[in-house]
Amino acid sequence: MAGLVAAFGSGAMTNSTPEIEDCDCILITGSNTSEAHPLIASRVFVAKEKGASLIVVDPRDIQMARRADVHLRQRPGTDVAWINGMMHVIIAEGLADREFIAERTEHYDELEALVTQYTPERVEEISGIPADDLRRAARIYAKAGTGSILYAMGITQHTTGRDNVLSCANLAMLTGNVGRPSTGVNPLRGQNNVQGACDMGALPNVYPGYQQVASDAVRKKFESAWQVSLPSQVGLTVTDMIELAFSGELKAMYVMGENPMVADPDINHARKALTKLDFMVVQDIFLSETAEMADVVLPAASYAEKDGTFTATDRRVQRVRKAIDPPGEVRQDWQIICQVAGHLGAAGFDFESPEQILEEIARLTPIYGGVSFDRLARGEVLHWPITGAQDPGTPYLHRDKFSRGLGRFHAIEFKEAAELPDSEYPLILTTGRLMFHFHTGTMTRRSEKLEQEVPAAFVEVHPADAVSAGLNGAERVRVLSRRGEIEAGVRLTDKIRPGVVFIPFHFAEAAANVLTNSAFDPIAKIPEYKVCAVRIEAL
Repeated sequence: MAGLVAAFGSGAMTNSTPEIEDCDCILITGSNTSEAHPLIASRVFVAKEKGASLIVVDPRDIQMARRADVHLRQRPGTDVAWINGMMHVIIAEGLADREFIAERTEHYDELEALVTQYTPERVEEISGIPADDLRRAARIYAKAGTGSILYAMGITQHTTGRDNVLSCANLAMLTGNVGRPSTGVNPLRGQNNVQGACDMGALPNVYPGYQQVASDAVRKKFESAWQVSLPSQVGLTVTDMIELAFSGELKAMYVMGENPMVADPDINHARKALTKLDFMVVQDIFLSETAEMADVVLPAASYAEKDGTFTATDRRVQRVRKAIDPPGEVRQDWQIICQVAGHLGAAGFDFESPEQILEEIARLTPIYGGVSFDRLARGEVLHWPITGAQDPGTPYLHRDKFSRGLGRFHAIEFKEAAELPDSEYPLILTTGRLMFHFHTGTMTRRSEKLEQEVPAAFVEVHPADAVSAGLNGAERVRVLSRRGEIEAGVRLTDKIRPGVVFIPFHFAEAAANVLTNSAFDPIAKIPEYKVCAVRIEAL
């Protein structure tokens, strides 16, 4: 998300989800939308029924690809190359929005000079995407009246994740597909209220509302409101924390609603790091694999047992109402945090309700300045920024100008992933989700019906790769990387491109992230879950 912040000033969707239904063209990349975001996928299908064109870029033949006008099957880790190739075609064929470029952007000449080197033929050599297919996709997107880019973690979870996001922003600006309804660059968040958590400062470099920790004025505002002294240094990312725990510099960790023992890359390394901590607290709704390692477990309420607000992936603030009371000693997250803070001697945590907390948010966070329980109770649809009580909100961003003024083009060269196949590990592993399970399976694998649908881990292998590996009809395989190995069932399918294998990461007993590489983007600090080198052996 850091790349989108740099280009546009926000890591959120630029447009609202209902607008998808009225797009003329939708480009989906790095997102298995129908399985990971089925409600948003349903809007894509509505748009298709209305006549929209659909371009899908994915190494697997996912459901969305079967509905696409063009399916580009790239080698994982080559997104900058194919996006540069699309921009090459758009510029060479006179399809760029010259008026938008002249009036709303800067540094275009640098971009144009770079992408002249990315001919479709060169991109085919890098990515495996046929040159004519790339040309067709570029023409469809550039000629559409309104074009929307939807992406998810297949774009961000790379050592070049920031470059990938900036490239998506480049493509949208080049065609003038920003600042209008049914256009934009629209990241699909991976979990409910991830957007709200980021908005509320659950990032190491910002306070709520993306107000910078390093700003003296911002820091003084929060010090005055909270009656505390606040540090001026940017905090640690999750990847930083694991490394510092491993080295012994980080002594304690408080984990909320996260399961790094299934979700983190190179799990064996992460386990060693967490065991070196002096003290670990886990706050969760179930006893996850990480909670089993904790010194203290704080039982938290589920979404159905709490009041408050979530903020959706398209910046819409949504009211959450408690349906049932939490069982036993379970508490809502805000109650636990306030109680812990009080025991630590902190003042200002004497809230009595989520409504009071939202009132403080509105006072201190300009983009939430007009949000209130009353407005949400009246059924108002509020997308931030909402600066005051009379502000109706902002369904789409950058209508007249970007938050930074002019939108900046970034000339970005293609870089390979941190780890590529070789003779010892000849295949690329990419990971992802399934329709029937969610994230680390902490919730969904406790559902009997969902567990019946997909009860065990598997690896998708192209038949040609099965022959090369000598599987000879084996039903189970061992998958090995430089970091570890797992055993899983095998599914032979031509839905995965040759040279690539796919493993869903929901299964702790055969965790895909035992294999994945902990190399990360140097700026965004997101790990490269989507590309690492593996080999497969018959069991």
